[in-house]
Amino acid sequence: MNGQQDRWYEKSVFYQIYPLGFCGAPQENDGNVTPRIRKVLDWIPHLKRLHMDAVYFCPVFESDRHGYDTRDYRRIDARLGSNADFADVCRALHENGMHVVLDGVFNHVGRGFFAFQDVLKNREHSPYKDWFFLNFGGNSCFNDGFWYEGWEGHYELVKLNLRNPEVTAYLFESIRGWVEAFQIDGLRLDVAYCLDTEFLRKLRSFCEGLKPDFFLVGEILSGDYRRIIGPGLLQSCTNYECRKGLYSSFNDLNLFEIGHSLDRMFGQNNQYALYKGEHLLSFVDNHDVTRAATILKEKRHLPLLYGLLFGMPGIPCIYYGSEWGAEGDRTRESDAALRPSFDAPEWNRLSDLIAALSYGRENCPALSEGSYRHILLQNRQLVIERALSGTDQEERIWIALNIDSMPYRFSPPAGERAGRAEVLLSWTGAAENQDPPCSDENKEELSKGVILPPYSLSYWRLRTGQDRP
Repeated sequence: MNGQQDRWYEKSVFYQIYPLGFCGAPQENDGNVTPRIRKVLDWIPHLKRLHMDAVYFCPVFESDRHGYDTRDYRRIDARLGSNADFADVCRALHENGMHVVLDGVFNHVGRGFFAFQDVLKNREHSPYKDWFFLNFGGNSCFNDGFWYEGWEGHYELVKLNLRNPEVTAYLFESIRGWVEAFQIDGLRLDVAYCLDTEFLRKLRSFCEGLKPDFFLVGEILSGDYRRIIGPGLLQSCTNYECRKGLYSSFNDLNLFEIGHSLDRMFGQNNQYALYKGEHLLSFVDNHDVTRAATILKEKRHLPLLYGLLFGMPGIPCIYYGSEWGAEGDRTRESDAALRPSFDAPEWNRLSDLIAALSYGRENCPALSEGSYRHILLQNRQLVIERALSGTDQEERIWIALNIDSMPYRFSPPAGERAGRAEVLLSWTGAAENQDPPCSDENKEELSKGVILPPYSLSYWRLRTGQDRP
């Protein structure tokens, strides 16, 4: 580790697991300690084959039902096993070169949380009454004989008073315990947009005191991400704007939507770009939204969607099962279809591509650190550049997509330095058995124009300095 300068997360590809679903745990907490979390150990070879650098676990701590209704921050959910079981999993992941990030659910707890249970029993006399927002003159939908604030109308989720020093002390000591027991490397903060800025600053300072390279990424759905990221706040947040822009641009055959978002956020030539230099968590699906393989109208767009995800600025995150095109539709009634248990990992041509994209990102610094601009933006074609200049390394990568059913001839615009390029990766929806090429012998003479086949993706490395054959 290199202290504060080791920002490992910026160069990583994340793999997200919803443990209760992944492990096939019962919906209600039955209290039986069953080491289901050890299933992750069997998936480690799969994660290594995908070239994953970090695993992000949705809630693992004792909860009433779905994980976000915490009962005990200091015990692994009985349905998943014991603290020792999870420690073994984290140790194995670390030994195989992967970091571990947990879900930090700090805005609210479940009704089974010990402090709330004490309030139910002792009311005004409970030493924990100031841990929550209560009114003993009212009532709740559970007929508790007092009112309390829940999260956005969900009263099975009891809002914590994060301005109470006793609450923050309890949470911070819990985090210390996670670092000591499981050697975790970061936290994803649930509903971070609800968390008080003062709490976020204290959290950042505390976590950096535990580990200088500790990673904090916050969930935010819309609005200005600067509310939660920046100096003294979180290092990253969920990029929901681009998640929506990705799938709807493909569905509407209108790449201007995602092109606009990317330029608005990261554009090299846009002096007003909002998040230039930031590393936001990028994804096409997760445990809360319909899977990409389900929401896309044209299934041949799915590989291209991932090609753009890995090419644009951000930290790519893959949701378990989506690497082979698993489907799942979110309904108003249930998220269960998004959070299944698979008997074993699967592997197909999409998995091959995602592994190649992840490997390419590891070996092309421009893809994780470089500037962003688009070379070509049309409804059905997009060519973007990621470029890195410096004393140690200089690299230009062009990523080209043709989402149309017809071929397209691409010629670099006037003034663009584009000569003979190395083909890092090539994908077409028509070739069923191709392997993405990664050989130095694969060259493309961009200056003369190239044909982008239907439903195709290309990654090109351009020569730096003077472009010459």
